[in-house]
Amino acid sequence: MTAPTCNIHATAIVLGTAGFLITGPSGSGKSAFALSCISEARRRGRFAALVADDRVDLTLENNRIIARCPASIRGLIEIRGGGIVAVETVSACVLDWAIMPARPSRDPRLPPENEELQLQIGRTLPLLRVPVETLVSPLDALHALLPKKLAL
Repeated sequence: MTAPTCNIHATAIVLGTAGFLITGPSGSGKSAFALSCISEARRRGRFAALVADDRVDLTLENNRIIARCPASIRGLIEIRGGGIVAVETVSACVLDWAIMPARPSRDPRLPPENEELQLQIGRTLPLLRVPVETLVSPLDALHALLPKKLAL
């Protein structure tokens, strides 16, 4: 029996030991959010890496959601307006959370409670809306939302 699998439009990263699936429409800042968090975590001496940018392969293995990168884009991330660049990656991660970049000027002030992202493999991830385009860095905002789960 093969595990459920799907390919979705998203970005996946690892920060410390936590895996994050960054979701949202094209142009919402998924890649920029990922690159910012990875760079900032590394400056702080913490482990951080890209798994996949733009397309993510998801599978369900041992009751855990696993993210992998399609071979054709492995090790690449887009800097919108700047081009596609090579970055250090890991081959896979267990996903713990989904993130949606939020823009305070156009998104609701408070997100829905206990929001979840429904995945095509029949599972959900808890969804966090993390503000971008503010004075707070994406990593600091993420750490404030998950203080006990994200050791940075």
